Amino acid sequence: MEQYIVTAALPYANGPIHIGHIAGAYLPADIYVRYQKLLKKEAVFICGSDEHGAAITLRAKKENKSPKDIINFYHELNKKSFKELNIKFDEFDRTSSKEHHENASDFFLKLHSKKVFIKKESEQFFDEENSQFLADRYIMGTCPNCGYNHAYGDQCESCGSTLSPIELINPKSTISGNSPVLKKTSHWYLPMQKHEKWLTDWIENGNLNGKKHHNQKKWKSQVIGQCKSWLKAGLKERAMTRDLDWGVKVPLKDSDGKVLYVWLDAPIGYISATKNWCKKNNKNWENYWKNADTKLINFIGKDNIVFHCIIFPILLKEHGEYILPTNVPSNEFLNLEGKKISTSRNHAIWIHDYLNAFPNKADVLRYVLCSIAPENKDSDFTWKDFQSRNNNELVAIFGNFVNRVIVLINKYWDGIIPEAHDINDKDGIIINLTNSYPEKIGQNIEKYKFRDGLFELMNLARLGNKYLAENEPWKLFKINPDRTKTILNISVKIVFKLADLSQPFLPDTSKKLSDLLNYKLNDWTGASKPQYIKGGHQINKPLHLFEPISDEEISQEMEKLK
Repeated sequence: MEQYIVTAALPYANGPIHIGHIAGAYLPADIYVRYQKLLKKEAVFICGSDEHGAAITLRAKKENKSPKDIINFYHELNKKSFKELNIKFDEFDRTSSKEHHENASDFFLKLHSKKVFIKKESEQFFDEENSQFLADRYIMGTCPNCGYNHAYGDQCESCGSTLSPIELINPKSTISGNSPVLKKTSHWYLPMQKHEKWLTDWIENGNLNGKKHHNQKKWKSQVIGQCKSWLKAGLKERAMTRDLDWGVKVPLKDSDGKVLYVWLDAPIGYISATKNWCKKNNKNWENYWKNADTKLINFIGKDNIVFHCIIFPILLKEHGEYILPTNVPSNEFLNLEGKKISTSRNHAIWIHDYLNAFPNKADVLRYVLCSIAPENKDSDFTWKDFQSRNNNELVAIFGNFVNRVIVLINKYWDGIIPEAHDINDKDGIIINLTNSYPEKIGQNIEKYKFRDGLFELMNLARLGNKYLAENEPWKLFKINPDRTKTILNISVKIVFKLADLSQPFLPDTSKKLSDLLNYKLNDWTGASKPQYIKGGHQINKPLHLFEPISDEEISQEMEKLK
């Protein structure tokens, strides 16, 4: 059996998750895992809260709370949001756990023993008013690449550039607002430039240690393009430790007040979470992370490409025992109403707020975010488009087709599916088309083309609607009851197929259809076979799968963004 470790980037536990996070990494990863499990492959879905780093302590200082208070609150809030949106992790862990601290320390010590790091003295920004060194996220200034005025010391969230604090124009301390001074400190550095040759072969050709590791043609062009651009510019040393009092303590002498760099610490969280899952399920974690047959798939947003395609692979390879990613499907950014999502300016749609405003509409958000997912370029979420996709697609196409079929079968035969009689050539074409959709949808999911996969699912509903509209069984019932039976037998088979094939995308909807049809959902292999539903099968009373969303509801949500 094929086995997968599928990870989604660990969300920072310094704030709630928003629609950009979901569209970027968590929804595509969830769809992918659900599909692999329907194929009866072992796919372990790993995530958790990233609970270290300057972003956490910064939030704690602003709110006059301890870092522990901050991470506990947002870990639980985000865990609940994921669950209610049906993002179904096998393990949702925490990097603040004792087990993770031990794992990260051991990993660092192994690399240190192999002389992977270089200890060197450097100058770092220091806030004189607060008497502390400033980690990357405690420094803000103008990005030298795009001119964005709120770039952090490690990254510009506008253009995605990876930065070092000294590259910022007019840097300021985010604690005091003052201009920081440079002061000497010592850190352990990863000399990334030593790894350019094998990284280039791994990224561009899919080769590792002289052997084929993965099919590089399956990687997204923008991921390979971004990696090639860094490699062409030349990799530099990067500090793997920070002057902070919150995080995994550097497990060496003369390292007081220093913690592991969050991008060394956080990816090891994937391993820690897998260990926890294995412990609960009586499995051997090494059979996943130290097994060349395991496929490691890292779902991320484009701002994390450098960490997952350059830094983390170097660390894994240098350790010597772990597998490297088979693929790193990265999405671009999702904008909101034509502007960049901004957590600091509250220009965002928080998942917990959405779920409060639209209870029982998790699938609607999943549908819309998958439909507009920024798979190859930035895309834009608007509330009007959200309303339109719900009302004109989910309600008018998918829901309308299912409802008409169920209503007619209940009306004419008390909910008992009729036998098909003479099937004509046009019926045969519809049946064959219906049976082609599992492969169409599956191929798109395998290629990380979730938008196209969802579009094909809706095409199946469109096919059903068209078939009903062209045959008008409600007009035929009295004059040709046998023909009516055939039309509705074929139509309800499409509904059964929709129930099976909607499972990765719309899990609540597939469950409703399962209950409505009095039917146990198939795995993907079963769904790929011709649908044989015998006449005489009893279905239940009709219900509305989706409800229209009013202009008033949308106006209220748009008002929140002002």
